[in-house]
Amino acid sequence: MVRPPLEIGPWRIRETALEPEALGATESVLALGNGHLGVRGTLEEAQPSVSRGTFLSGVHEHHPLAYPEGGFGDPEHGQAIVGVTDAATIRVQVDGAPLDLRETPPTAHERALDLRAGTLERRTEWTTPDGRAMRLRSTRLVSLAHRAVGATHWTLEAVDGPARVVVTSELAANGVPPQVDNPDPRVAEALERPFEPVAVGRHRTGGHLVHRTRRSGIGVAAAVDHAVVLDGGRPLPDRAVHTAADEDRIVTTVVTDLAAGQSLTVVKLSAHAWSRVDPGGDLLGRARDALAEARDRGWSGLLADQRAVLDDFWADADVEVDGDPELQGALRFALFQVLQAAACVHDAPLGAKGLTGSGYSGHTFWDIDGFVVPVLTLVRPRDARRVLAWRAAGLDHARERARVLGLPGAAFPWRTIGGTETSAYWPASTAAMHLNADIARSFGFWADATGGDLAGAGGVDVLVETARLWTGLADRDHAGTAHLRGLTGPDEYTGVVDDNVFTVLMARWNLRAAARACAAHPRDARRLGVDAAEPDAWVRLAGDLHVPYDEILGVHPANQGFTTYREWDFGADPADGAVQDRAHYLTIYRHQVVKQADLVQAIWWCPEEFTAEQAARDVDYYERRTVRDSSLSAAVQSVACARVGHLDLAAAYLREAALVDLRDLAGDTHRGLHLASLAGAWLAVACGVGGLHVDGDVLRLAPRLPARLGRVCFHLRWRDRRLRVEVAPSGTVLALRDDDGGPLRLRVDGAAVALEPGRPVTVPLVVPDPLLPEPAQPPGRAPRA
Repeated sequence: MVRPPLEIGPWRIRETALEPEALGATESVLALGNGHLGVRGTLEEAQPSVSRGTFLSGVHEHHPLAYPEGGFGDPEHGQAIVGVTDAATIRVQVDGAPLDLRETPPTAHERALDLRAGTLERRTEWTTPDGRAMRLRSTRLVSLAHRAVGATHWTLEAVDGPARVVVTSELAANGVPPQVDNPDPRVAEALERPFEPVAVGRHRTGGHLVHRTRRSGIGVAAAVDHAVVLDGGRPLPDRAVHTAADEDRIVTTVVTDLAAGQSLTVVKLSAHAWSRVDPGGDLLGRARDALAEARDRGWSGLLADQRAVLDDFWADADVEVDGDPELQGALRFALFQVLQAAACVHDAPLGAKGLTGSGYSGHTFWDIDGFVVPVLTLVRPRDARRVLAWRAAGLDHARERARVLGLPGAAFPWRTIGGTETSAYWPASTAAMHLNADIARSFGFWADATGGDLAGAGGVDVLVETARLWTGLADRDHAGTAHLRGLTGPDEYTGVVDDNVFTVLMARWNLRAAARACAAHPRDARRLGVDAAEPDAWVRLAGDLHVPYDEILGVHPANQGFTTYREWDFGADPADGAVQDRAHYLTIYRHQVVKQADLVQAIWWCPEEFTAEQAARDVDYYERRTVRDSSLSAAVQSVACARVGHLDLAAAYLREAALVDLRDLAGDTHRGLHLASLAGAWLAVACGVGGLHVDGDVLRLAPRLPARLGRVCFHLRWRDRRLRVEVAPSGTVLALRDDDGGPLRLRVDGAAVALEPGRPVTVPLVVPDPLLPEPAQPPGRAPRA
């Protein structure tokens, strides 16, 4: 595996060379987006590339699902994100020779993602076959202020001689081959040309295309326009610019001669809109209106708007780390990607890859609810509210899924785009019922941290229906103890088990939280048909759920009997690649090998359920058996290690989470970024180093500073207040912004602290004394960054 040639600066991620074997990863890392629109970081001339793509959140196509032995309740069709009308391509020929860096190696090349400007900048120099030295500079953005708009400022200079230049700028549908994970040829066929034409139009400098997906019936409209000038702002004659069109392409061509030292600039503006109903004039009108707004703002106005959004974002969300410059840049990159994934999302899911690639077919999973939503809640709460609104809107689908499964309440999908279940492998999807409590938790977390209206966000409905689900899943033994049988926790190497502790504890939280929500919102409870007895039954069930504990070893088994499973022979097992790639699940399920933190995640999310000694022993036990074949695990282990005092190990896992894509640690960044892991890196700072825990309406902190980090500072929002937390050896400094409202009361290491705006408070830093020595990991599975 070739690592991407990236230089990680404090505010810029710079591609220092064109490395063909790492090109797919850099296309993901340098992608731009805003939660509505996403564009992969390909070169403007489109080649070389691994996977081009422009995506709209929610736009997907249906495809068949194959079952060698199908069963009742299996999803009928799959869903996959598809590349929409692409406006990223600008090709150039100089004296008849096209720019293709595979055939014409550049004499200089670099690209840089600017985290403060929100742009992707490029500089490429090359010599044509005729010996002409050329220089190309471009700056690209996807607007964080204008959700439909993308823009490119592209300048070509003839450095040392006259050159005949032909520039072709495209808006194209059905032009990007799909990235298909499913080997079923019917899937590739369904996704090969997913759009059928509806309307096309052109004018001298641009045009529009309207399409509809052939199976899912989603309409997409895109419009494009160009401003073309020579250096000094001199316009070209009308005859030098013309546009041609067919049902799938708008091609604007510029032909001119450049003298030595002269340059040509193209400003390309595009706008996208989509709708679940058949496209018509309104859909095209929305794209045209957005394009007109972009023209009115102009390139400089779009840049200013982008910078204004990011200035506000960094004022509320920045992280500062002393002692590790690479980690400093990686953490800002992680936060920037969370912003890009959610800033303009509306009435659509937030996928596991954001809009940076088509990995996982563009599906959303529980880790968005469990990791990304909490980050948004604490730094961009209005974005979190929109993500929650989409989840709440899927409740009827979840009710129907529960009905199909013969269960009360609601069962949310393991993976989806359109709201219905699309996973064809039930042991690691339908059986993973913990996701329903994870989703419920995200609503509770948002309401507690923001003071927002739980009922207005749809949270009461979600909590009630997921609580009802647990009543249908729980069985009682002869002694009356309740059990959750045949389910799968976060660890997909231990599937379809009884009493998975993480699932049990999350179900317990869900049941109790639903009862509290009904008491706080009696009108909504009545609307949902909740009588006086139902919340009491939930509370009783929560208390009766069985939590396994191994008295001999003094640890919690991940599920009933787990600590008696056979030990995995890590010494004989190569550490490269995933365990699932070299062992059958029949073997994996019978051994103590953990794909990702499971029981340990319960220590983080349900800390009240563990004593300090139990947490220490559990972390020690599972560190030795966890292989982290999921990128999600590092952040969880970082927080848990910080909680039990293994601060050096916590810092190492923090680096792994933050650098997972910048260093392509999982080897699959070409398919898109690992959004939950990037969000997890921020949580590892806030919840690990900062010890942050949301305890109802109480904010708790327990700062712990790893020795390798000289100082860590992070920001968060808590109930309309902006809090700055600076953890240093001399103490933890807590400060509210001068312009914030009244005082904030919180707890630091259990002690009450009252903060006033503009009056920082310093709290002594606790240096932990771990109960156990730092544990070892399986051979070859130490933190990777």
